[in-house]
Amino acid sequence: MIPQQGTRVLAGVFCQCRSAETHAGVDPGGGCGPPPVSPQPASQDSRSGSEVLDQPCDLCGGPDQEHRLKVLFQILDVNGDGGICVNDLTIGLKKLGVHRTEHDLRKIVKAGDKDLDGQLDFEEFVHYLRDHEKKLRLVFKSLDKKNDGRIDLQEIMQFLRDLKINISEEQAEEILRSMDKNGTMTIDWDEWRDYHLLHPAGNIPEIILHWKHSTILDVGESIIVPDEFTAEEKKTGMWWRHLVAGGGAGAVSRTCTAPLDRLKVLMQVHASKSNSMRIAGGFLQMIREGGVRSLWRGNGINVIKIAPESAIKFMAYEQIKRLIGSNQETLGMTERFVSGSLAGAIAQSSIYPMEVLKTRLALRKTGQYSGIVDCAKHMLQKEGMAAFYKGYVPNMLGIIPYAGIDLAIYETLKNSWLQRFATDSADPGVFVLLACGTTSSTCGQLASYPLALVRTRMQAQASLEGGPQMTMTGLFRHIVRTEGALGLYRGLAPNFMKVIPSVSISYVVYEHLKITLGVQSR
Repeated sequence: MIPQQGTRVLAGVFCQCRSAETHAGVDPGGGCGPPPVSPQPASQDSRSGSEVLDQPCDLCGGPDQEHRLKVLFQILDVNGDGGICVNDLTIGLKKLGVHRTEHDLRKIVKAGDKDLDGQLDFEEFVHYLRDHEKKLRLVFKSLDKKNDGRIDLQEIMQFLRDLKINISEEQAEEILRSMDKNGTMTIDWDEWRDYHLLHPAGNIPEIILHWKHSTILDVGESIIVPDEFTAEEKKTGMWWRHLVAGGGAGAVSRTCTAPLDRLKVLMQVHASKSNSMRIAGGFLQMIREGGVRSLWRGNGINVIKIAPESAIKFMAYEQIKRLIGSNQETLGMTERFVSGSLAGAIAQSSIYPMEVLKTRLALRKTGQYSGIVDCAKHMLQKEGMAAFYKGYVPNMLGIIPYAGIDLAIYETLKNSWLQRFATDSADPGVFVLLACGTTSSTCGQLASYPLALVRTRMQAQASLEGGPQMTMTGLFRHIVRTEGALGLYRGLAPNFMKVIPSVSISYVVYEHLKITLGVQSR
């Protein structure tokens, strides 16, 4: 619980003007004023249910919110150096009677510290609080199902049930009492905001709820950062249902867009300045050589590898989260990038021979191999085990720009949407989620595409008769020297052409599989 005087100071930051008595003990300069005096009786505003005092606020100076923020900043800036560090927060909040753990305080400083100097200056402090209050309002509105401006016991229990968290009525009452200052067993906006104002933003579950399971989009690439699941989802087995639904959606989506994927591989390996393969010409060439069925060469292994890769990536992701010391259900972007990149590298290393087989099967001529096993046998006999790891280095290097840019752009788009359009709910809706996920994944692919092209050419080297056997750097130089920088982007057009149909198909199939598997829609 936050003691009454600390609550008054914090409430004065964002609330409507209060009288000077409400801010007793704090002078306009932020120092300690005279001992607190009892506030005068307040009249009730029937419209909002909040206390509205007859006198204008001496301290706040009317609607001058910046002055109120400055007061709080000066109180928390214990050593008066113009910046609030973790130590300042610890001492300053204790003076106000507000108790937070050191972990919470570090998260507050980290969330607002834009210039990475380990403390919050006034501008950073204001930006953090305003952004935090907006998120708190979204959560409050999401909880307030009756739209009466108050949260009651039933609404709290329903909210937790939606999060798959089952608690007793007694436990819910305890949560309610911790925020309820006036003993009504309901929480109004002021009580909600004042209680959570200096809790780190990462502890707001409702915003996470709607944006959490958005990585089911399948754009045909396998290095996307893994999804996250709550402890309750892991306990109830809901996590594997999500993975199965996502895997099934990916299988259907990849099968439907397989002709474009095979065309991309052909253009990456065979297109050049002298052999300017176009999209229409590439399709005609494939059909003439092997008929319509040849458009799906390599798709079988591409679908088969979804299951082992998803499982290995998920398990590796969970273990790496523990190794880096995070016990939080939702990671920050840096931790997510590190954990996701390492998990992707482990999963890719485990199934990489299947990636090489996919490329060889996509490039094969009619009658060259009878199937996946026959292709693997030929490679092992003629080239040895090393053939199954050709292109491994550029593939691993490609994970870093892909995962980093994908996450950064997704977070930027998400935060931009929340800032501009989230007024009544944190739920962005299907189309916003699809647009954000598709845009971020596509940008990630674009950044890592040259490495993907070099990987594919290295995987195909031994299958090209008389072709040179080059290293990664040698192949980069050869492509730039003979084809220019654009040569590193051969096959990009069919790759981008399959993004929108891939995402659309995977989303529709995912939604249907969720219903079949009993996964609750988010």
